[in-house]
Amino acid sequence: MSRIRRTGRTDTAADPELVHRLSRRNMLGVAAGATAAALLGAAAPAAAAATADPASRGQGHGRPVLPPGRLGIQLYSLRDKVATLGFAAVFAELQKYGYDEVEYAGYSQGAVGALTLAELKRLTRDHGLRAIGSHVGYYASDPAAYTFAQNLDQVLDDAAALGLPHIGTASGPWRYGSTVDGWKRCAEEFNHFGAEARKRGMKFYQHNHSEEFSFATDRPDVRLYDVLLAETDPELVHLEMDIFWAYVGQYRYSVRPDGTPAPFDPLDYVLAQPHRYPLFHVKDGDRDDSAVPYGYRMTDVGDGDIDYRRFISAVNRTRHGRNAHHWQTERDNPVDSLSFARRSSEHLHSLREKGR
Repeated sequence: MSRIRRTGRTDTAADPELVHRLSRRNMLGVAAGATAAALLGAAAPAAAAATADPASRGQGHGRPVLPPGRLGIQLYSLRDKVATLGFAAVFAELQKYGYDEVEYAGYSQGAVGALTLAELKRLTRDHGLRAIGSHVGYYASDPAAYTFAQNLDQVLDDAAALGLPHIGTASGPWRYGSTVDGWKRCAEEFNHFGAEARKRGMKFYQHNHSEEFSFATDRPDVRLYDVLLAETDPELVHLEMDIFWAYVGQYRYSVRPDGTPAPFDPLDYVLAQPHRYPLFHVKDGDRDDSAVPYGYRMTDVGDGDIDYRRFISAVNRTRHGRNAHHWQTERDNPVDSLSFARRSSEHLHSLREKGR
């Protein structure tokens, strides 16, 4: 059986938000083992978040906001622990913290002890976790790169081997610039990726950052995210809303370049087409006007100002809402990644619907 190959490099020059943090396709991959688990040892919190008393956290006794079995984590947040301790030790902690799912950010770093796809799939399931999706690069200048544009069949074959229901990219549609026509060309490629993914029983998706909510350089009255939605087939191209970056987009792009107000609420996009958003990144931030240019400083989930009780409850009220969406916690650079995972799960499990 072949070893998992190192995922390819993506040309991120056109998407500056990716440059400083997005190495997802090249993270992960040190083999797990008993030694890694021992290294984790007593530093790992022991209590499972899912069974903690919600009243002790001041959230009341109503119906849980978080649908059962739908809490995941983007493994990019835990890349430091995976690299040093291995998948098994990390997965064991996630199981204790009450997580149900994981979203891969690449499958191997090419380090000693890299796993095969079959081994990674088995290891995930052995810890009671479902692999819900994975991030892969959109395009690169290297024709051999592990991206959708350069090696679509291999990307989809690997995702199918892992049993992934979703396969997507965290790269924005910037391949042909920031004009309306440029985004239409990207939309055509996304439709193709989606059609090929559907043949294998998967959904293709795109994960946003804040720049997607900016305006076309040739049509400053047109929001680029609206072009993406309009030009992609809703049956072929799905969205993973990164809620934090969507609110950053609201902060940055609620006024057109000519000064005309153009307010929007990220939640409204979801409520208008809830079937297009099977996945969400649950990422939090403190509202801070001094955090130029973003307006928010990233925090652990529950420590920031994004109202996740409001957001998740509203999505739950859509048709099939509690059964149609998956919520993946993420923080790009947590101070303590395992503490982030534990505390974020505790907070989301503690949320209760109003009036219940």
